[in-house]
Amino acid sequence: MSDGSVQRQERDQPAVPVLQEQRVGEILAAVPARGQWRYRPRRVGLLWRNRTFRAVAVSTLLALCGVVILALVRDQTGTEGFLVGLGLAVLPVPVLMTAFRWLDRVDPAPWRNLLFAFAWGACAAALVAILANSFAVRWIADSDPGNADTLGATVIAPVVEESAKAAAVLLLFLFRRREFTGIVDGVVAAGFTATGFAFTENILYLGNAFGEDQQTDSGFAAVTVVTFLVRAVMTPFAHPLFTVLTGIGLGIAASTAPGRRVRLIAVPLLGLVLAMGMHALWNGSATFGRYGFYIVYGAFMVPVFGLVTWQVVRARRKELRSLAVELPAYAEAGWLTPDEPRALASMRARALARNAARRRYAASVSGHPYHPAYATVRAKEAKERGRAAARAVAEYEAFATSLASLRRQAGRGRADPDFAARELELLHHLWQRREIAGPALAYAARATHRRPPGYTAAWPPGRPYAGTTPYAYGGPPPYNGAPNSYIGPSPYPAQPYDQQPRTAPPCTGGHRPDPYTGR
Repeated sequence: MSDGSVQRQERDQPAVPVLQEQRVGEILAAVPARGQWRYRPRRVGLLWRNRTFRAVAVSTLLALCGVVILALVRDQTGTEGFLVGLGLAVLPVPVLMTAFRWLDRVDPAPWRNLLFAFAWGACAAALVAILANSFAVRWIADSDPGNADTLGATVIAPVVEESAKAAAVLLLFLFRRREFTGIVDGVVAAGFTATGFAFTENILYLGNAFGEDQQTDSGFAAVTVVTFLVRAVMTPFAHPLFTVLTGIGLGIAASTAPGRRVRLIAVPLLGLVLAMGMHALWNGSATFGRYGFYIVYGAFMVPVFGLVTWQVVRARRKELRSLAVELPAYAEAGWLTPDEPRALASMRARALARNAARRRYAASVSGHPYHPAYATVRAKEAKERGRAAARAVAEYEAFATSLASLRRQAGRGRADPDFAARELELLHHLWQRREIAGPALAYAARATHRRPPGYTAAWPPGRPYAGTTPYAYGGPPPYNGAPNSYIGPSPYPAQPYDQQPRTAPPCTGGHRPDPYTGR
């Protein structure tokens, strides 16, 4: 046999011999029972993929960082200075958190993300900053003692602190992409992170200021008051303003098509560099002379703050307008009423719908015959039912906003692999709350003159669900064949939630005037 035929025969044969059929039974019979297995395959990465494990690990890490940073701050300020600094530093925190939460009213981020960002800034970023800055200043002091403090404040501190704060926004960008979809989300995450960082830093500065006043034995804590006015009254948005530039960069990257990799990387880096540069200019304002602080504050910080605020408010309005653009497709298919997209695109109409639903369901309880013995019980029940109805409308608005955001991301080419399942899940939630939210939004659209042209459907008094939907009540919406969205027939049967407890029970009517129509 020639060498070529031998090589061809070896190539045609499998590298591993296949088990013969008559030996399969023998091999399987020789396998020990599962309880006697000694070898268990290694599950790579499954532990870290567990959501509970990740939450516990991150919480433990942040708690340890918090204990260490508080111990370091207390060691530098003393016990009394630490307590005074803590009490004064906490005062601007609710104001800052409320401001950033107000910006996020259109599509609110989960509180767990915001609390993580705040804790990261207050614990992890502050710990990294205080250790790195101290080490860098000591290292520079060995070669240039005269300029160590200046170089540390204008060069080292901006780079270290902005990088440490940006890490929290980057983690949310990478691991919470469903809730991180645009500029507003980046700004809010950056704002909460910087607020936490400024909180810890203010404890240190105010505590040291109080210690200086104690050493001088002055009756009036002049240094503490001046430090509080500068850091908590005049410049509470300083650190948030720096980090917001990084958040804007990551927000732009979140809305960028996947194919544009240069923009996906360059814009966040540009935002980080701008944050570092602005931070360096702010820290170096004291070296510009006697009035350097006031010049930088009035000529640079205030205009930049106004420009960034205008840009963020503009981005929020754009998110609102996107609801009126993306949701009409679902209204045409019958999932929403024709006037809901315009009502959902107005914060005033949203608030009006929640208040109207609260009054409607609270008034339904008051329609029962009066008896003094049950006055307190009825008042409590009316309050609970009103809150439940308002909460159902708020949830409906949030799910509708998420649905519009999901569709907008798909239009940009950033659709998730589970786009269809996620869309169906959101439609499921809307379908469950439509009986309460639909009439309320219809009333809000009519009251704010945001109804589409030619739509004349009314909501007759005493019939809260009649005439509010273009489809038969309880029936599935028709399929319209839209290519980029599910918008298909509802997979749930008619009245799918009649056998389940509702968020708020339906109105029972009564002799009181209808709060929607006033009749």
